Amino acid sequence: MPLCAVGTCTDRLSCGGLPETCGPEGNERCCATMAVPGGTFERGNDTAFPATVSGFELDRFEVTVGRFRRFVDAYPESRPTAGAGAHPQIPGSGWNSAWDEANLPPDPALFRSSIRCNSSYSTWTDTPDDNEQLPMNCITWYVAFAFCAWDGGRLPTEAEWNYAAAGGSEQRVFPWSTPPSSTTLDVDHAAHDCLPGGPTLCMYAHMKPVGSKSPLGDGRWGHADLAGNMSEWTLDSYLSYPAPCADCAQLTAHGERIIRGGGWNDGSSRLSTSSRGHYPANDNGRAIGIRCVRAP
Repeated sequence: MPLCAVGTCTDRLSCGGLPETCGPEGNERCCATMAVPGGTFERGNDTAFPATVSGFELDRFEVTVGRFRRFVDAYPESRPTAGAGAHPQIPGSGWNSAWDEANLPPDPALFRSSIRCNSSYSTWTDTPDDNEQLPMNCITWYVAFAFCAWDGGRLPTEAEWNYAAAGGSEQRVFPWSTPPSSTTLDVDHAAHDCLPGGPTLCMYAHMKPVGSKSPLGDGRWGHADLAGNMSEWTLDSYLSYPAPCADCAQLTAHGERIIRGGGWNDGSSRLSTSSRGHYPANDNGRAIGIRCVRAP
């Protein structure tokens, strides 16, 4: 089924046949995207790290279990080809076929077992159930990259993700901060800190269906859960900010990749738009998910 917006339609493999069940009222398309106009801002809300990004479209919601199921059902044919998922302005940012053997399981059975990081916290189920609107977790950076490439998109660069969350030049403290300097953070804005029992009391039920905190928790351009619920993989390696930065990404090889946004078991400091998290690229954490970028 094509996804139509602003007079244009595109096929989204991950939403073929999916009902409109996402968002606070459970009546939005899970594949909805929201446009982010290009501009210049300060990475990490720090004047030492200016960056410019071109306009892009970013998924309104974190990728759900239901969307990810389409990718799993098509596996291994859904694995990316060399160069897939590249940023059009960043040479060498596409899929490297040398990653295949060590980082993508060879068959569907092994793939299904690999996306269960912990039986108590994995949102994936081998058959559809009540989890379909939960954000997909327990996926490595490589699997996240492969999914976005298969679905006609790509992983956001750290600069793109930070720009969208900070509201561009508004430099918001949190994605929903109005005025931008506002430090308001509570359970109505984000699923975080285990609502609010603290990390030692984290339970599966503290993970929420995507968009549950919308519209209060939305960013400037209508994106839900940019802080809380799941941290999200970005394209960049965990190294210093690249400079200068005009549609830039840190592609230098490194064992860890940047995650942004903070998850359901993170405290307030991890949810700010200036916070940079990092995680081994081949590990699959219970509080790490994915959101894809698309060409405008």
